[in-house]
Amino acid sequence: MAPRADVGVIGGSGFYEFFTDAEEVEVTTPFGEPSEKIAIGEVAGKRVAFLPRHGRDHRFPAHKIPYRANLWALRSVGVRRVIAPTAVGSLTQSYGPGTLVVPDQLVDRTRGRAQTFYDSRAVHVAFADPYCPSGRAHAINAARQAGWVPAGSGTLVVIDGPRFSTRAESKWYADQGWTLIGMTGHPEAVLARELALCYTPLALITDTDAGIVEGEGVTQAEVFEVFGKNVARLRELVAKVIEAFPGEREDDRCAHALDGIDLPLELP
Repeated sequence: MAPRADVGVIGGSGFYEFFTDAEEVEVTTPFGEPSEKIAIGEVAGKRVAFLPRHGRDHRFPAHKIPYRANLWALRSVGVRRVIAPTAVGSLTQSYGPGTLVVPDQLVDRTRGRAQTFYDSRAVHVAFADPYCPSGRAHAINAARQAGWVPAGSGTLVVIDGPRFSTRAESKWYADQGWTLIGMTGHPEAVLARELALCYTPLALITDTDAGIVEGEGVTQAEVFEVFGKNVARLRELVAKVIEAFPGEREDDRCAHALDGIDLPLELP
């Protein structure tokens, strides 16, 4: 029998060492191959599935990640909760590099990404609050206990990339009141909702975006440096969030997101 997991972690660089002992599972989906084989092991007494968002060799840029295959694959091995650590930029001087944010809102500024599983029939899922409220509460509490000073709210605007923003774009996003900017948070969150998964983002700020302060603007080296300095601590936090999750999902809005909807395909 194939190994199963209750919690999924979609991570990037620095999370490949998340398990000391794991079994790799190859999963095929109706939406192609996921970014990588899924590694399943145990964390804090729970069965956990880890999937590298960009692939182990970082071969998928943000706009080419097989998001649908990734979320479908996680659900197919039993996952019902997803934790998504990610590197983001800050659109406000209030949140500097090294700050942890558990955002509560999302703005999609991507173009051309497949962002639904339901292409053959009109299926409309509620998405006013894009992230799992109970997952966010557990994450914020676990972060405080671990010594972080997390920002418990924030609006993440997701752009296509792979380039960073111009100063004018960055200033425009900030003028809307948006606080974070990234490249991978959408369509991950909405695809999770379409599969009735609880999705909780953990956003680590690695830079201040180009239009917020004077200077040369954000660089890839800067992002990697700040993330690298914090990744071990972030891995420890993810483990504590997993430990904090109760055995049963108490948030009906995620678990019952598809109740009463006639789906055009059978979910795993």
